[in-house]
Amino acid sequence: MESIQTTIKTLINTPIQIKSKSQAKQIHAQIIKTLPTFTSNLLSIYSKLNLLPESITLFNTLHSPSIHNWKSIIKCYTSNAYFLESLNCFVKMRAMGIYPDHNVFPSVLKSCTQLMFFKFGESVHGLVIRVGLEFDVFTGNALLSMYSKLQRFSAHQVFDESPERKTVVQNGQNERVLKHDNNTNSNFKSYNEVSYNCRNSSTLNQMSNQDQGNVQMQNVRKVFETMPERDVVSYNTLILGYAQNSMYDEAMMTTREMGDAKLKPDAFTLSNVLPIVAEYMDVWKGKEIHGYGIRHGFEQNGFIASGLIDLYANCKMVEDSYRLFCSLPEKDCVSWCSMIAACVQNGLFDEGLRLFRQMLRANIKPVPISFSSVIPACAHLTTLPLGQQLHGYIIRHRFDDNVFISSSLVNMYAKCGNIKLAKCVFDRMTQRDLVSWTAMIMGCASHGYAHDAIVLFKQMEMEDLRPNSVAFVAALTACSHAGMVNEGLTFFNHMVKHYKITPEFEHYACMADLLGRAGKLEDAFGLICSMPENKTASVWLPLLAACRVHKNVELAEKVVMQISEFDSDNVGAYVLLSNIYFSVGRYKDAANVRRILSKYMNKKKPACSWIRIGEKVHAFIAGDESHSNYDCIINALDILFGHIEKEYLIICE
Repeated sequence: MESIQTTIKTLINTPIQIKSKSQAKQIHAQIIKTLPTFTSNLLSIYSKLNLLPESITLFNTLHSPSIHNWKSIIKCYTSNAYFLESLNCFVKMRAMGIYPDHNVFPSVLKSCTQLMFFKFGESVHGLVIRVGLEFDVFTGNALLSMYSKLQRFSAHQVFDESPERKTVVQNGQNERVLKHDNNTNSNFKSYNEVSYNCRNSSTLNQMSNQDQGNVQMQNVRKVFETMPERDVVSYNTLILGYAQNSMYDEAMMTTREMGDAKLKPDAFTLSNVLPIVAEYMDVWKGKEIHGYGIRHGFEQNGFIASGLIDLYANCKMVEDSYRLFCSLPEKDCVSWCSMIAACVQNGLFDEGLRLFRQMLRANIKPVPISFSSVIPACAHLTTLPLGQQLHGYIIRHRFDDNVFISSSLVNMYAKCGNIKLAKCVFDRMTQRDLVSWTAMIMGCASHGYAHDAIVLFKQMEMEDLRPNSVAFVAALTACSHAGMVNEGLTFFNHMVKHYKITPEFEHYACMADLLGRAGKLEDAFGLICSMPENKTASVWLPLLAACRVHKNVELAEKVVMQISEFDSDNVGAYVLLSNIYFSVGRYKDAANVRRILSKYMNKKKPACSWIRIGEKVHAFIAGDESHSNYDCIINALDILFGHIEKEYLIICE
């Protein structure tokens, strides 16, 4: 008997040796038989194994729980994501006059962070200071995490926009615990008190702009600087807070401070820093991180590998991304998605589709982001059959209710010319965001359904969705294609005056095209000249094309002079000017422009277009006569031009 008691005492004092639920249950049985006074010590074992129902049952049998018992049950609740119950236990413990120690505060602060109970967290911070634990490194790290995450939200946003969280916290979690043990009601006596106090807090700082983010991160920095001892977690938390608030310079500076403090960045540090380096497209800094990862054995970490793939892709170094991807011994869904996105973002659409097929053959189950990466490839290649196959896969695996995937499908069908299917997907969406509305509006605008596009735009406004600059580009495109000058001017003024959106060059290009098609060439010229900056060729070229239609040679020459000031090598402008000269009979001037143009033709790659007929794709390159049906195509074009000339003469008469 003594040997059994000795063994039990040894196991209780070194609980790390107990690694399974069955072992814990056996020890529990032996304690009841031989050492009933040690029952409370078993709670820490159940807690370490995350055995919540057993922990609750055992805790309810204790008449006077010690600080260690409270620590164990609070930690167990937090580890199992029952955050409100964790805070409830904390309140009960304080009501009994028990002061928490350094083992309790990290769990309580984590619960405050997850529930976004900022006021309660501030109260806990005050208690930390009163008991003299503000210098504890683990408590300090928990405080850093709470402030860096919660100060980015406002009280109204947290509690008014999260009804699902309230329901889960107040009903669902409680019910799940009760399923394990029907005698746990005593753990929820202070439940409403915690919920009421935290839900009614109104002291969260409002986060409406970048300046407020800077001020609030200064508060986080103050907490960091008061810590006499800082570990890797402390620095990682601060770096993550800076990164989430788009304070990239401060994040990089903190990373350097971490090195100065003789602390080695870990995988979490690198995964936080890599998106910043990718944002700045600093390939040399990225290579330094890559080298550091290799030297310290992080190169096989999935998150770091994906971050490096994204970095190289942002820097237009897809070959390096692919080389890194191929070197991974085990490729998970994240790395596959990163590589597919890298190809698609750099225009390698066929390669992106090929990788997606390889991912499926490797038995990697796609996630929603997988389709958001590959569907745009189908849209750019206008491969409708392949896009429909993807759509079928999405429906079979119940991804069709994802708003991002549905928006991508609407965009894909619209770009492939099938507005009917795009509208079908759009109408079936239970939830529509600004992207889905804009994709549908642009699809209608690009395929001659201008009135439908404008109706959709107004419906979007009626649903209290605020249009952005891209949505207005879609609306202006619709007006331009339909020649709706007054409506276009109304949209443009509405965008500037009502929504306070500063026009960008795309808006000016649409307006120039709209006015040019309507014959108001001087108005279009004046509008473009009124642009504050960024007068690119893409703004002037629609007006130049309109000058060709209306045979306004004088204005065309002015436009070409404007373009030549910042883009003297623009071949398209000279081609249009030559065609304008030719259309008004100024053949000598047209020949002179052609001679100028010949200097640039060798520098420019010929344009390529393609069309899919049946299962075959036919590609055409400017000046190429190698197609097998070249003569038939030319004869068909001659017939079409003849019909166009007849129609033009009838309209002129």
